[in-house]
Amino acid sequence: MNLSRAVKDPIFKSISETASARKQSVFVIGGFVRDFLLAQNSHKDIDFVTEGSGIDLAAAVAESLKPKPKLSVFKRFGTAMLKHKGRDLEFVGARKESYSADSRKPFVEEGTLEDDQKRRDFTINALAISLNEDHFGELSDPFDGVSDLDKKLIRTPLDPDITYSDDPLRMIRAIRFATQLGFTIENESFEAIKRNAERFDILSKERITDEFNKIMMAPQPSVGLKLLYEAKLLERFLPELTDLQGIEEIEGKKHKDNFFHTIEVVDNISKTTENLWLRWAALLHDIGKAKTKKFDKNLGWSFHSHEFVGSKMVVGIFKRLRLSLGEPMKYVQKLVQYSSRPISLVTDDATDSSLRRLLFEAGNDLEDLFLLCKADITTKNEKKQKQFKKNFEYVEQKIKEVEEKDKIRNFQPPITGNHIMDTFEITEGRQIGIIKEAIKEAILDGIIKNDYENSYNFMIELGKKLNLKQKN
Repeated sequence: MNLSRAVKDPIFKSISETASARKQSVFVIGGFVRDFLLAQNSHKDIDFVTEGSGIDLAAAVAESLKPKPKLSVFKRFGTAMLKHKGRDLEFVGARKESYSADSRKPFVEEGTLEDDQKRRDFTINALAISLNEDHFGELSDPFDGVSDLDKKLIRTPLDPDITYSDDPLRMIRAIRFATQLGFTIENESFEAIKRNAERFDILSKERITDEFNKIMMAPQPSVGLKLLYEAKLLERFLPELTDLQGIEEIEGKKHKDNFFHTIEVVDNISKTTENLWLRWAALLHDIGKAKTKKFDKNLGWSFHSHEFVGSKMVVGIFKRLRLSLGEPMKYVQKLVQYSSRPISLVTDDATDSSLRRLLFEAGNDLEDLFLLCKADITTKNEKKQKQFKKNFEYVEQKIKEVEEKDKIRNFQPPITGNHIMDTFEITEGRQIGIIKEAIKEAILDGIIKNDYENSYNFMIELGKKLNLKQKN
């Protein structure tokens, strides 16, 4: 098969000429070829393999381009990369690999194109297009990768047990590609993942979460989440999630399967947002239910305070998985903690005070919180589904009215610590905190309006009760 149309960009001809002058063979390999055949958007990252030194070829290519691009060399991996017109061009020498039992880092030696294709993770990633003058544009497909693309099949070039045992990252990559591309993992290949699941433990958490986040950003993350669960991989890095699986029944009363409910919620939220951390909030919103599950013969099953417990668990999960401990973690924590709050405000007797508090606590994340609450509706009863959505719309409208009236969202009380010290004969200390907190609570409870005059008068009255002397 000739794919000259895939490599018509002048950069490919330039690389071909440079390699020819050096008497080196060179091929485009991997994702660029795969995605061209799938008619997907062209890659910003293009991988080239050469029989010889990839670093030396990259250096020669850089010299031939105007303006000369910056060359980044990674001697340890035998690779070099240069940027050209918004693309990352990476060069590597063809190689053979062998592995030890306790590491996914291979022993590497020089090899041929065929050797390099054998070491690739999947047949659809072993496709290569020749840039050599005699065979320019010809496809090299030793493992029927094109056929697997047509069949929408994820399959390893060699024995899957060896492929996955050698480099267990390929297990989650198989699931990631199946999720992103809508492919099926070949049955023998999937069984090999199950057989080699314990090898997964040698991977760094950073590598796992990098692949896992790509699954989370797929159009339908539940595909990958189910595969990870079935392959016994999910329990190895996120056991808090798999602990939710199962339905218990006592005295004829049972609860829903919170694991499968959760992954449905993740799919629901994925229809409305590309925000990775909002998707994570959906993934973890019920994470506290396994720890808080209780049965009462009169009331049935309960999960009291699971939101609060779950929000505390977020910290440990983020630390273990090497996820960001800054704003993303705090954001996920907040949404998990308040994930059930809006439903309690559906009743007509919900006070303005409770609405103000939700506004104050959720702040600019209020809209995301409501997206999460709506995604949490997984009932298959159409009538109930419509009623739940109507309830949330009702609360949203009530909150909008309170916000327009009281301007509570992210508000800072009009009275500061400096105002208090300028008014009373006190310096920094506990009393200032008490006064500030009392003013904030009075505003949220609707006792006073959210303005300076009302807050100042409230402060004066509070100062009298605390026997504070005013300055002259």
